Amino acid sequence: MSNYKFNSLLLILCSLSLFLNQSLSNTDDQETSDHDINWWCSKTPHPDPCNHFMSSGDIKPKNNSEFRTMTVQVAMDHVIQVQSHAKNVSQNCRGKRKKLVWMDCEKLMDDTILQLSRSLDGIKSNSSSDFDAQTWLSASLTNIETCLSGSIDLNVSNILQPNLSTNVSQLISNCLAVNGEFMDAENTTQVGGFPNWLTNTERKLLQTSSIDLMATKANYVVAKDKSGRFRSIQTAINYAASKRVGNERIVIYIKRGVYKENILVGPTMGKIMLVGDGLRYTIITGSRSVAAGFTTYSTATVGVDGIGFVARGITFRNTAGPQNGQAVALRSASDLSVFYACGFEGYQDTLFVQSQRQFYKSCYIYGTIDFIFGNAAVVFQNCMIYVRKPLWGQVNVITAQGRNDPFQNTAISIHNSRIMAAPDLRPVIGSFQTYLGRPWQQYSRTVIMKTYLDTLVNRAGWLTWLDSNFALSTLYYAEYGNIGPASSTRFRVKWPGYHVITNGNVASKYTVASLIAGRAWLPSTGVPFTAGL
Repeated sequence: MSNYKFNSLLLILCSLSLFLNQSLSNTDDQETSDHDINWWCSKTPHPDPCNHFMSSGDIKPKNNSEFRTMTVQVAMDHVIQVQSHAKNVSQNCRGKRKKLVWMDCEKLMDDTILQLSRSLDGIKSNSSSDFDAQTWLSASLTNIETCLSGSIDLNVSNILQPNLSTNVSQLISNCLAVNGEFMDAENTTQVGGFPNWLTNTERKLLQTSSIDLMATKANYVVAKDKSGRFRSIQTAINYAASKRVGNERIVIYIKRGVYKENILVGPTMGKIMLVGDGLRYTIITGSRSVAAGFTTYSTATVGVDGIGFVARGITFRNTAGPQNGQAVALRSASDLSVFYACGFEGYQDTLFVQSQRQFYKSCYIYGTIDFIFGNAAVVFQNCMIYVRKPLWGQVNVITAQGRNDPFQNTAISIHNSRIMAAPDLRPVIGSFQTYLGRPWQQYSRTVIMKTYLDTLVNRAGWLTWLDSNFALSTLYYAEYGNIGPASSTRFRVKWPGYHVITNGNVASKYTVASLIAGRAWLPSTGVPFTAGL
């Protein structure tokens, strides 16, 4: 994760205060047709781009719902325009680094349009919840930041500046603020504790430890020893996606072995399930790094974008090592994704929880600097988090959460887990400082609850960003009911944004049920989870 702070997305506090004091509280669609677009735009965090892009014609929204639809439509139209312009500019890109940044940004812009379109369709048809829309709008804004930070990784001027970093981000920020007034965090139908998109066969695959059942029930088998149809995981995924009938789930069983490949599960490859023989036996490994000329985004050994991704019993590994900087083992932007009994191994930036709703159960995560980072709404439950030995002079930081807008419904929640020193750090634990997190973005939000904190955690708990006062009053860092030798909050930081939670009702906002609406889509049998505290 780069040291780039996305300043163009920061909301001016006075504007935010004005918006909160004059919020769009009339969500009952009361007629207010006497107000012109200037009045409506004055209620948003960024009135200037709102007025500029909505001022053509005599536009007078009749109510809050109509204004919300307009804000999302205008944002999507502008993203499409910027993307079209950027494609023309990209034809003149020279050099490997600029081309790589453009390839990342093109994917991210495509996904931004997809997320805005999903939001718009859901709002118009009432086919999805306001909570869903807020998730997708949050992902749209995160995509913009990810695109821009890639150019910083590789020291190239951004081919999409300045329109992408200002107008687009501010228009999406307005969408988040307006839609936020409608949010009620409603849940969708749950089927027996499982996601309603899991079939009986898929549930059995999540529960069973039988290799025979994996081999007979999976759609495709990947094996290094040629006993399966495929020897390459990516080849199996590509083939399966091309042969998909309807919206059926594709189950790919990956037999034990070390698979050296970089894998992408694209946005059109939804409902993919990868099942391995266990995190010690089925390993996917790569070695890309920023030092080797990749963006943080493109260093991922495995990148997942398709909705409803499930992985069980697999280790995702990046072997670039601590000397090569950012090197991601897994990047996930998959909405409603589950990682069960998986391993994630790397050093800096091991696990990129990029965006959307994600759940990690009984996983093992290894790293050094910012090794759980991103802007998803994500819960880690019953996970083992191991801090490794970094380079001499480096400081270990477990999380770097990337929330850059106060209306994004995102956070990192670590619940009922254990934070400990890895074997290589244990003998020299006194030579390195380890912190729970630091603010990557202005509204960084991380909560650690009922988790065991071993002696390696510095008693201050949390670290500033590059020795600055950045975000100390706007971040939200909190601890609740932790145990272990480093769990005392007596000497924790005294920042305005740091909180010791003593009320269970407050802590419950960061549970599976509330943060990711998990009762609607997470399995509770086979992959047991705790919905509340």
